Parts: sequence; structure tokens; C-alpha cells
Amino acid sequence: MADQKEKAVLAYSGGLDTSCCIKWLQENKGVDVIAVVGDVGQEHEGLEKIKQKALKSGALDCLVVDMRETFAKEYLAKALAANAMYENKYPLVSALSRPLISKHLVDAAHKFGAKYIAHGCTGKGNDQVRFESSITMLDPDIEILAPVREWELKTRPEEMEWAQAHGIEVPTTKKSPYSIDDNLWGRAIECGVLEDPWTEPPADIYTMTSDPMQAPDQPEYVELTFARGLPYMINGDQKSFLGIIYALNEIAGKHGFGRIDMIENRLVGVKSRECYEVPAGLALIQAHKALEDLVLEREVLHYKLGMEQAWATAVYNGQWFSPLKEAIDAFMASTQRCLSGTVKLKFYKGSCTVVGRKSAYSLYDYALATYDKDDAFDHTAAKGFIKLQTLSGKTWASNRRQEGAPAELFDAEKQQGPLKKGKYEDVTPLGQQVVAEAEAVLA
Repeated sequence: MADQKEKAVLAYSGGLDTSCCIKWLQENKGVDVIAVVGDVGQEHEGLEKIKQKALKSGALDCLVVDMRETFAKEYLAKALAANAMYENKYPLVSALSRPLISKHLVDAAHKFGAKYIAHGCTGKGNDQVRFESSITMLDPDIEILAPVREWELKTRPEEMEWAQAHGIEVPTTKKSPYSIDDNLWGRAIECGVLEDPWTEPPADIYTMTSDPMQAPDQPEYVELTFARGLPYMINGDQKSFLGIIYALNEIAGKHGFGRIDMIENRLVGVKSRECYEVPAGLALIQAHKALEDLVLEREVLHYKLGMEQAWATAVYNGQWFSPLKEAIDAFMASTQRCLSGTVKLKFYKGSCTVVGRKSAYSLYDYALATYDKDDAFDHTAAKGFIKLQTLSGKTWASNRRQEGAPAELFDAEKQQGPLKKGKYEDVTPLGQQVVAEAEAVLA
């Protein structure tokens, strides 16, 4: 037993990086490798095939785990409650699956008595932070290995050549150099020609969505019925949340909806050009927000916007298991208690539009909103309301006009307006510099 090797559990996808990791860990770290393959709804040619590939590459064992139901119920459901949109554009794809995969990696490490957990993330990506933060919060004693940060293979072509030299089959070719990560929620595509932000994404990067110009010429309407913030029915057919995601991916994708092309601010400080396909995710968030507009009280709705950004940023930054994210989840759950109703979506040529919404908990009051004869709004209350609402601004305006300070309603420089103390002069050094430069230009 003295010469028994230490074990490392590897997050394995069968892609280029992790395919190289098994052999590299064996040769450079002297460990036995247990691969863990998680099915989170990604495209694959068969998980059993991926397992056999891992074993063929030298893995001691390979665990294949179907995580889809848990992913939908415990991870995507929370993302929907938070209307998660990092930088108000990206509904998160990879960031949502990493903590779930990390949980299974830690479980596997405990099962096999592994000292290490390894991943195939690069040194300047976000996923390295997400995996390592999640693993550390779940078990601070586990040591983490990151081969891609250590090895001398600096480019993807070099990795492909190394893999071929070691007899490792990889799906990436020099003709299709994209780095893909996908799951139930969508696909993330980067590398290759996409690294030039001026280059239009080639058509071949998309697999979940049709070209909007080639989408059906007739719109398609979809009704989503929610209870406690989660959809449970689509067009009158009851389905699990997982089933609704699959159905909406197909419908929205058919109509070319769900594409994102953006410049993204990575956690490590790098701006990156990223392309995404998130047909069901974007459609669900749009429907969910429309229902919240109808049901949530104004102050809660407004406050929730800031909490949504905090949630998305925390998860993007790998803080799924953090106390902050847990606390925000509690707030989000509270807002979803009465979020029940139906939202009607219209899909057409790359667009998704909310065209109807209804709820028994609706705070929309026709008698208060209408301008017709049924108007029940107390118009006489407006005068006093406006007087108090503008009191602070009125006090400020009176003071500034009295002192001759610049304001939008009068021109202090030309001494136009009801000023009592003459021209306002900016005596700060910066102000004097600006005036001097302006006079020099005019001269």
C-alpha cells in the first residue's frame, strides 16, 4: 500500500482540454484519475461513448451523472427567480452549471478518497474561479489541480498536436477551432474568428437557433402558466420545468430567437467577445419579468432590480455557495410567493414579444388606470402630492438662483435670468484652466 498512488477527480467533458488532462495528470503529477461526466443538457454523441473515451485515455474510473433534473429545479429555477442577466445582457450559461458539477466532484472525491480535484480551465477564463471557489466552499481541505494553467501547450493547435501524439481522440479540428460550452440553458461559443470583435459571427457557430431570415413567415404564440414564479404549463399542457425548457428551446430556436453577440467583462479583468444562444432562457426571463410587472408591488419591483444584478454578478464570479448569494436567494424566494398567472409570448423572425399577461394576484386596477368614464382615480389629490414631491427641488432652485449659481433654467454666464448677485464665476483651479483653454482657442 506504500506505493499506492494518490487520486485526482477530474471534471471531464471529452473535449480538447480535458481529453489532454487525463494523460497529463498521469505523466506529470503521478496520480490515478477518476473522471466525472455530468449531463447538464449539453450536446453530445452519447455519454457512454465519452465514458469509454475517458477509460481508453487511462482514467481509473469514470462516473456519468444525469444532473438535468436537479439543474433545472435547483439552479435554473433560482436563476429565473432572479431574472439573472449579467451586465444586463447575458442570462448566464456556464456559470450556472459549474457549482452543480463541483458538488458532484466533491462527492466523488469523498467516495474515492481522492486528495485532488482537477479541472481543464484556462488561466484567464471565468470557469477556473467558479470551480475552485465552489469546491473550496464545499470542502476547504481538497487540493485543486489546474493542468491548463501549468502545461506548456499555449495554443489550441499545440494541444491538438499533443493529443494526436499521445493517441487521444479530440472533437476539435483546425477547421473548426471554436470553444463550446453548452447546457440546458444555452450555448457559449468563443475562439477562432470570433476573437475579432469586428467580424460577424459565421453561420456555422449556431446550432440551437435558426437564421432569423430563414425562420417561419408566420408568428407563433406561446402561453406560459406560472405558479410561485415557475412555469408549469405551456399552451395548456402541464410539464416539468425541465420539460418546458426543452419545449421552449425548440420553439424559440425554430424562430431564430435567442442569439447574443457581446463584449463581456470577465472576472479576471479581460474584455472578451462572446457569442451565445439562449432561446428558452431569454424567453422565460422575458415572460417572468412581464408577470412580475403585473404582480409585484412597485417598491419591491424597483428594489429587486438591483438585487438581480447583485445575484447575477455573484454567480458569474463563482459565488454560488457564498453567504451573500444565499441571502439574496431568500429575498428572491419571498418575491415569488404570489407570482402566479399566464403570459402570452409571440415569436417571429428572431424576436420574442410579450403580448399578454394575466394573474389573480394582479395589482393592475382598471378603475385606477383608465381614462374612460369609469376612472376612479382621485385627481384632486395630485396638487398636494406634487407640492410635497417638488418641495426639496423648489428649495434648491430658490437658493441657487439667489446666489447666481448655474442651473438649467437660466444662464449665469450671460447674466440672463432672475439673478440677484450677478455673474457666477468658477474659481476652482480646474474651472480657471477650462476658461483659459477656451479663451486661447477663441483667440
